[in-house]
Amino acid sequence: MRDLRFAPAVPRPLSLSPPSPAGATRRPAGRWPVPLLVVVLLAQMAFAMVTTAVRQTPTIDEPVYVGAAAEYTHEHRLRHNPEHPPLGKLVIGVGVALADPRIDPSFTGDQGRLGRHLLYESGNDPWRLMLWARLPVIALTLLFGLVVFSFARELAGAAGALTALALYCFSPDVIAHGSLATLDVPAAGFVLTSAWLLWRARHRPRLYVPLAGVALGAALATRISTLPAVPVCMALGAVSVWHASAGSRGRALARAVAGAGAVALAAVAVVWAAYVMVDPRLRWAPEQHVPTVRGVRGLLVEMLPFPEAYRDGMRIQFGLENRPWQGFLFGRLYSGSLWYYLPAALLVKTPLGMLGLWVCGAAVVIAVRRLRPAAPYVLAAPVVLLLVAMQGARDFGTRYAVFLPLFLAVAAGCVLVVRRLWVSGLAGALVVFVAVSSVRTFPCYLPYSNEAFGGPVRTRELLHDSNVDWGQDLGRLAERLREERYAGERVWLVYKGSGVPAFYGIESADPRRLPVGDVRGLLVVSDSAAAKATGRLAGLIRSSRPVDDVGHSITIYRR
Repeated sequence: MRDLRFAPAVPRPLSLSPPSPAGATRRPAGRWPVPLLVVVLLAQMAFAMVTTAVRQTPTIDEPVYVGAAAEYTHEHRLRHNPEHPPLGKLVIGVGVALADPRIDPSFTGDQGRLGRHLLYESGNDPWRLMLWARLPVIALTLLFGLVVFSFARELAGAAGALTALALYCFSPDVIAHGSLATLDVPAAGFVLTSAWLLWRARHRPRLYVPLAGVALGAALATRISTLPAVPVCMALGAVSVWHASAGSRGRALARAVAGAGAVALAAVAVVWAAYVMVDPRLRWAPEQHVPTVRGVRGLLVEMLPFPEAYRDGMRIQFGLENRPWQGFLFGRLYSGSLWYYLPAALLVKTPLGMLGLWVCGAAVVIAVRRLRPAAPYVLAAPVVLLLVAMQGARDFGTRYAVFLPLFLAVAAGCVLVVRRLWVSGLAGALVVFVAVSSVRTFPCYLPYSNEAFGGPVRTRELLHDSNVDWGQDLGRLAERLREERYAGERVWLVYKGSGVPAFYGIESADPRRLPVGDVRGLLVVSDSAAAKATGRLAGLIRSSRPVDDVGHSITIYRR
């Protein structure tokens, strides 16, 4: 007898065509105005991201990207920040160009100085310029929400798609990094888009295989860290073409190989196009040291069919991987990296309801027969990218795994393929739990941690860097210090970020330059600096009394 628990959620299982009206009337979600709910979810996400973007000062990485974006769009020459390809910065550059900042063409200096010079020394308003730089990334993040919805709808119907979209829209990590002028969410979204288009290519390979290659190329032209997705997407392209092919096995195999090649060829073309958009002459004279990479890594770099600037960017990234970085996890400061850092950090920074739905969704995609063909498209890329990221030397934050909330939201939506009332009720309750947990941290999403680990107030005790304090709260600190209770007090500041405290009206001195006994008044310390404090700074913190915290990322002590 047929098991009715896994009845199809749509009239034609795994069909790419829109559900028929009759099928729509049988789905609980069909009684709701689905487009309206999509708009509401995306609108609340847009509100959260724009509100966050307006209040946050530049994070550590943003001035580098904004400065490079201004350079690309105004000078049309690639000089700074070669360790990241140009496409994501060209997206940021759209907002920078609309802000019409003053550019100093005579500036000479490294990429860190370039961004600070543009924001604080060239007569520009950094609040306005940073908002405009962030808006294109916010718009792109919202568009990726539609990809999540569309992918999940083709697998699990409207109710599953709304579940997936809700998880995406309430993800603290996606909101936090989607509201910044950085490259993590754009790169992850392009990989997701490629996987979705490859899934659609099972029925229309001539249209969707090249488009999937373009999306993959956009990811490669945004972040080098997406390179491990290339063999995955090529394999999926071959599988999709094989599925769509008729005739002999030999002909189907030849078409499958051609499909994999088409994905790779389109991706390579997009990478070259991104560099040509910056400089049609492809001039490249690096202004920073490019390390020599030998062995297997060096051979891999030489073999890649990309511009020399891209390959030099890979060499710089490999050089960064060889540095002795420090990490901080669960209150422990350590040198080097831990292979389990990212899973542990994700356990802290992912809402509990989301974790539950991720696990159940992945299990359903693998276990339910009609969804099993979709499992490689939903799960292969994030698994490979996560395994590679876990081997990295820089334990700086869950932003290195921000692709998980995108892919696993799609998987989570598939839970509703299990046609049991208790399953739908439990999934709905978990989505509400996620929404409440996310809203409670508004508008401070970077330091989010879930309730099991004490919430955002406790994150600084467990993690550091972009998980908690990325320099985003300098403006909030300036507002706090202007309050009457702190009037007239001497401020000693240890700030870890790219902002300029004096610009925001913060008059302070570095307490590490004086004997501990001479430091009296307010000791203000970025939580990332406190996590790694040693020597004099550690002594200052131990002998001070915490009296306030700013955005859960900066602590004010009194001495």
